[in-house]
Amino acid sequence: MIDTVGDLITFALRASWVNGVGQTPLAEDMNDSLVLLRSLIGNWQRKRWLVPNLVTTSLVSTGAQTYSIGPGQNFNVARPDKIESAYFRIINTVAPAGGVDMPLQIIQAREDYNRIALKSLVTIPTTLFYDSAWPTGTLYFWPIPPANLYRLFVTTKSTLPDYLTMTTEINLPPEYEQALIYNLAVRIAMNYGLAANPGHVALAKEGMDTIRVANAQIATLKMPGDIMRRGTGGIAAGSDPGFQSGWSV
Repeated sequence: MIDTVGDLITFALRASWVNGVGQTPLAEDMNDSLVLLRSLIGNWQRKRWLVPNLVTTSLVSTGAQTYSIGPGQNFNVARPDKIESAYFRIINTVAPAGGVDMPLQIIQAREDYNRIALKSLVTIPTTLFYDSAWPTGTLYFWPIPPANLYRLFVTTKSTLPDYLTMTTEINLPPEYEQALIYNLAVRIAMNYGLAANPGHVALAKEGMDTIRVANAQIATLKMPGDIMRRGTGGIAAGSDPGFQSGWSV
């Protein structure tokens, strides 16, 4: 049974033919394989369908133009490579449900955020730009939401386990096991100058395809306003006018 990182690495070392059945792996081989495993998981972390779920974090608006995101920051979550979605809740309201949620459109590039003519505008927000700086990211809500009127929500990928020691538990859904074993075995073989076993490559791909199918959540298609814009300069029905409405030069 593969319960811990050490179990996984030992199995992968045998599968890659670096170790034989009954052999005890050398500490150097185990440590090198741990480096390869952490590199593998780090790459998976950036791929939406290889992460099992999304998480949403929030805070009440403070009137600031920017908010930090990362461990111990305003949004206390692992620094994301991107924001998957975002919304805000009107909290200064007598609504029985405790507030109304409204989506925020994500500005995908710094170049588009730079086109905003009045970045200091303070009113109800419509968009969000994320500067994915390292080690701490920065969130720009626009227009700037006034203090204490809104709760701001951002949705990011959950964090895959950070495998630090041989005794760390795998702690992933069962469908990850095949992908972990054979992707790691292929990398170990290559690290020792061995040819990758075609069967292992096929099993690694099959395992990753299974994870993608298990994790896939396809959002409803929305056409960007710039594409839906009418020839007269208006915005067609079905597009999102919030981002286009008086925001750019």
